[in-house]
Amino acid sequence: FHFFEAVNQSLLLQYFDVRTTPVVMGKLRGLAAGGSLAASVFVFFCSDFLPYTMMLLIVGALCMFTGVWGLFLDPTNKELPIQSKKMVFRRKYWLFYLLTLFLGARRQIFIVFALFLLVEHFRFSVNTVSVLFMINYAINWFLNPLIGRTINRIGERKLLSIEYSTAILVFTGYATTGSAWVAGVLYVIDYIVFNFSIALRTFFQKIAEPQDIAPTMAVAQTINHIAAIFVPALGGWLWVEFGYQIPFFIGAALSGCSLLLVQIIDREIRLHAPAKA
Repeated sequence: FHFFEAVNQSLLLQYFDVRTTPVVMGKLRGLAAGGSLAASVFVFFCSDFLPYTMMLLIVGALCMFTGVWGLFLDPTNKELPIQSKKMVFRRKYWLFYLLTLFLGARRQIFIVFALFLLVEHFRFSVNTVSVLFMINYAINWFLNPLIGRTINRIGERKLLSIEYSTAILVFTGYATTGSAWVAGVLYVIDYIVFNFSIALRTFFQKIAEPQDIAPTMAVAQTINHIAAIFVPALGGWLWVEFGYQIPFFIGAALSGCSLLLVQIIDREIRLHAPAKA
């Protein structure tokens, strides 16, 4: 998955211009949500009469045949700039690196602790969580294509500002609400606004040197995993020792830092956009 994600992001940023990329990213996110919805419905209705091994074989066969089909396609453009084969660290990408680190930490809090809150603290059942997932996928199936067009309309700074402002409210809500219904609604909102993060990739595209795209997407995956290593362990310890609210307050604080940082995105684009852009 991590190999695919790095290559996927790299190819998107290489093959499309700055106006087309957010639209394509939004459409692909929408298709991914639709695929996740279909898979969730498949598991929901088939789990009662199909064993796990059979469901895995069905999905695995579908993936295998899709892979074989892909082997006969060659959509590569030989005229694109050759990508650097070494890891690239440039000072002008500092804002992208830092926001990626904060995004990775926030992602872990959402994936690990938000769902754990629903199950452990509010006693959500497996079926309830499954339905919640399907609601998320259905909403994002329709909403994600709109996100890409919104980036072109209002810009990365405004969209990310909306995302991080909402994240502050959501994390604070997780920490303070006593209502299971409210927590469930916050989870759906959290899932929706997390998709706004494609604006971070399009921001990088606007300041990137063409040959730096592939190695920097690999660096971004590495930065994400720095957060993935430490945040769950540290957050789990804080949860046990000081209360479940602490990881969410940390998430709100990280979102606040990100909100402040994104206010200089437009300046960074003006300063560092390649001349040809």
